[in-house]
Amino acid sequence: MNTFISASGPALVAPGSWLGMVGGGQLGRMFCHAAQSLGYKVAVLEPDPLSPAGVVADLHICAPYDDEQALASLSERCAAITTEFENVSAQALTSLAQQRRVTPSGEAVGIVQDRIREKAFIAQAGVPLAPYAVIESLADLEQADEALFPGILKAARFGYDGKGQARVATREQALQAYEQFGGVACVLEALQDLEFEISVVMARALDGQVQAFPCARNEHRDGILAVSTVSESLQGSTWCEQARSNAAAIAEQLGYYGVMCVEFFILRDGRLIANEVAPRPHNSGHYTMDASLTCQFEQQVRVMTGLPLGSPTTLCPAIMLNLLGERWFDEQGQYQEPDWQALLAIPGVCLHLYGKLEPRHGRKMGHVNILGANDEQVHQRAAQAAAVLGMAFHE
Repeated sequence: MNTFISASGPALVAPGSWLGMVGGGQLGRMFCHAAQSLGYKVAVLEPDPLSPAGVVADLHICAPYDDEQALASLSERCAAITTEFENVSAQALTSLAQQRRVTPSGEAVGIVQDRIREKAFIAQAGVPLAPYAVIESLADLEQADEALFPGILKAARFGYDGKGQARVATREQALQAYEQFGGVACVLEALQDLEFEISVVMARALDGQVQAFPCARNEHRDGILAVSTVSESLQGSTWCEQARSNAAAIAEQLGYYGVMCVEFFILRDGRLIANEVAPRPHNSGHYTMDASLTCQFEQQVRVMTGLPLGSPTTLCPAIMLNLLGERWFDEQGQYQEPDWQALLAIPGVCLHLYGKLEPRHGRKMGHVNILGANDEQVHQRAAQAAAVLGMAFHE
């Protein structure tokens, strides 16, 4: 029997209790706000003294993620602990779980933070993937199937937002990229004839109940998510039904408890294949903060505390625009604060800034959710917002 479950169901961590967060980025910040709105206090373990989550938490434990004394302090204070990013020490989460409820588990995070283990697990769950090969040596690349070219070489660990990835048209390019990566373990994926990407953000409760939010269609630029669209037209597709079913299968196979995102590719021939798993809330789920009855961060709180999952119902179409640091500079590279007055004059626009002091190219500074009564209206409003922000937007 799962240690989180008693004969009467999951043990409740009542409002007023302390919750722990390993990681102090913007996802942790939004978790803090959701937890505090439900009456919880939050302790954040994060080495950056000016982190987005640390400055809004009830307690900031300023120390490395694997600091034994800091982990003991977090465990002593908090009845339940979670994380906001996948590159946290899986061993630290497993250690914390000896004393406290930890969601997701260190074991699940350890699988997902390694692309080699992650892909094997997805395949075990019966979910289709792009053809790939495990690359652990130059010999593996030299012997890789020619059908994997052109492809994408991805470092097995510590890759996000397009980092640790290289498109390789030939075996020679792959060998060069492998050396540039420092010879670390990789996967080589065959490049797919991609139509577009969708993602599913879902929550799996301690009793195994699953609630999935509506699918988002995603557009990336330079490897970073730029636009997520949650349209009425997409939700009735067989792709979304299949994606939600596949995401639930992956979560069950992992024994996963918490909020999770699974990204899928829709190919030009109509097939749906899994891309990767994020063991946490996700950028493509930020629209839930304004468009849904329960947002993804509140679901994260509900899972770890044993509260019932909230409704994932979304009340209207929505588009999320990611605000990166370049929005704070003009075409000549001079600092220029975005025109917040013009942006917020657009009906249906909701602004979320992360409290980061220094805008830099590619740095996630905030996001904008745009709501509308129907697909046409929300696209019109998003186009207006993008124009104010100086962003490209394709209706």
